[in-house]
Amino acid sequence: MARIIGGFFTSHVPAIGNAIAKKQQNEPYWKPFFDAFPPVREWIGKEKPDVVVFFYNDHGLNFFLDKMPIFAVGAASDYVSEDEGWGIPTTSAFKGDPKLSWHIINGIVADGFDPVMCQEMTVDHAITNPMLLMYPDSNWPVRIVPIAINSIQHPLPGPKRCYDLGRAVGRAIESYGENLRVLVLGSGGLSHQLDGERAGFINKAFDQECMDAIAGDVSALNKYSALDVVEKAGAQGVELMCWIAARAAMQGRVRELRRSYHIPISNTASAVMLLSNEPVEAAKAA
Repeated sequence: MARIIGGFFTSHVPAIGNAIAKKQQNEPYWKPFFDAFPPVREWIGKEKPDVVVFFYNDHGLNFFLDKMPIFAVGAASDYVSEDEGWGIPTTSAFKGDPKLSWHIINGIVADGFDPVMCQEMTVDHAITNPMLLMYPDSNWPVRIVPIAINSIQHPLPGPKRCYDLGRAVGRAIESYGENLRVLVLGSGGLSHQLDGERAGFINKAFDQECMDAIAGDVSALNKYSALDVVEKAGAQGVELMCWIAARAAMQGRVRELRRSYHIPISNTASAVMLLSNEPVEAAKAA
């Protein structure tokens, strides 16, 4: 059976890709952020996931304001990296896992969700930057399943809806018949706003509340509406929904391994978290 071995949560701002391309990881502005990743890569290298299931937000590459699904699941054989305008170097394509994708789609539809099913999909910095942070040599040893969550066009899905999506995805993964080691990944955030009167807005206290919930009881965030999150985290801080969904997918006993928080990077509160996930049976026996 497939098993979720852990969760990785990281910011994905385009400037990260530029910093990697320009080899700026040790410059004072970037070093506090990049210093968080060697332990993450060490853990991933030891645990060797087969598949990474991404909860992320598309930035107008596949969907725009005229056609914006609340949730969309990739079911492609491969995913081409596209630059959506930031000048980030594109990477080699990522291999998909269509069989697992369709199993997840069937599972979440049975649980009451109606995702858009994408047999063709391109990916942007929300996936390429976390992949480069995990595998800086660009040699991808994993397959991916992208699950896009609308963070652009209102009405937005709120924490409770994204929590429920994550739980449904987690159940589907854990019921998959192949022996796979799966890493779930929440991509984006935390608090930030890129435009308007609150451009540059960062809410450190709310970010820390969210990270504590991710490490502990993520359902504590379900008390907030989508508009509450916009108010507390900024218009683009709703990328937090990707973190909530990824964390909710973890079905066993969760343990925090790493946490890092650094402000600002490109007017964004950047954060990194790594969690392990014991199998359900082991958690029940303990």
